Amino acid sequence: MIVAGVMSGTSADGINVAVVRIGESKSSKHLGRDRVLRGRRRPHYTILAHQEFPYPPRVRREVLAAMNAGAASVADLARLNFLLGELYAKAVARTVLNARVKVDLVGCHGQTLYHQGEPTNFLGRRIAVTWQTGEGAVIAARLGAPVVSDFRPADMAAGGKGAPLVPFLDYFLYRDARIGRIAQNIGGIANLTAIPAGASQRQIVAFDTGPGNMVIDAVMHKLFGRSYDRDGKVAAAGQVDEGVIARLMGEPFFRRRPPRTAGREEFGRDYVARFLRLCRGAAKTRIVATATALTARSIADAVQRFVLPLQMDYRELIVSGGGTKNPTLLAMLRGELAPLGIELRSSNEFGIPSQAKEAVAFALLAYETWHRRPSNLPSATGARRAAVLGKISYA
Repeated sequence: MIVAGVMSGTSADGINVAVVRIGESKSSKHLGRDRVLRGRRRPHYTILAHQEFPYPPRVRREVLAAMNAGAASVADLARLNFLLGELYAKAVARTVLNARVKVDLVGCHGQTLYHQGEPTNFLGRRIAVTWQTGEGAVIAARLGAPVVSDFRPADMAAGGKGAPLVPFLDYFLYRDARIGRIAQNIGGIANLTAIPAGASQRQIVAFDTGPGNMVIDAVMHKLFGRSYDRDGKVAAAGQVDEGVIARLMGEPFFRRRPPRTAGREEFGRDYVARFLRLCRGAAKTRIVATATALTARSIADAVQRFVLPLQMDYRELIVSGGGTKNPTLLAMLRGELAPLGIELRSSNEFGIPSQAKEAVAFALLAYETWHRRPSNLPSATGARRAAVLGKISYA
């Protein structure tokens, strides 16, 4: 089955599409302990194509405005939903055309506008909520193929936080009988999946570690009018303010035990404004270096605080996502991990392009949903049970 996975991250910089051929191999001995996989064949996949499509500048501004708005026009939100559906369909169509294949199914994560994994009071009830926009019916109509979208609510309805969902792929990709591995994605938000040596899915630990590129990008926009720190050159020219880092790392989010999620609600506009106040008077390069170090430090702190105490056999941290384009960030992260005895590696070394991994994951999740099989990991999301994810729009 040929499935297109579509991902737009919290950085809102554009659309990633991966076209994947997915099948199932004979049952694998090491999967026998997993309730979700018992009696099934192990999925296998081949990446046929991967492309990235930046949002048009006006669309990106509208998406970011919708994320940060205290109040928003219902009409504009509805229009954005249908517009993104058109853009996703166009991105898939171009990728499929270049790959010279016909897609059977599409899995589209959509663009997160709001995610609140912890229940709060609303009109007399405590509820957790999420919202990913990008109309699946539009994508299905344009491509002539069924679309699975809106993956997160089913996990939340089962008591989970709706994230992270990519650990379902991480388990198949990185599990090793001898060593523990940590899959670290650095998108707008950074998140990890910890896979102990010889683990079953019930032993997986996954959670958001904190800011990924989000704070760095916002600081670059404020100080330099640029959307990101290309090749980490600005951060490389500055010195880190350790006092600011220490103050920020003492905040409650970084002490909160998993499962936990984060988004612009935690590290968006208000957080960046506070970060800039703490850095007031510092050189611009110093501020960007400090924002970059915050990402590296928060990842290493999460590993040391919440992963290593569970099992000490972790030897590798495998990084993917947009953060892999920032060599200064990777150098800082490598330095933070060295005292922990953990080697930094790239998902490219495992046959999956670092920018494609999340799109591949949502292709696999869509495949599971199409076969009416659950694909959340309750140990990662906190759900009470495994759940079939997403909603299907038929062509």
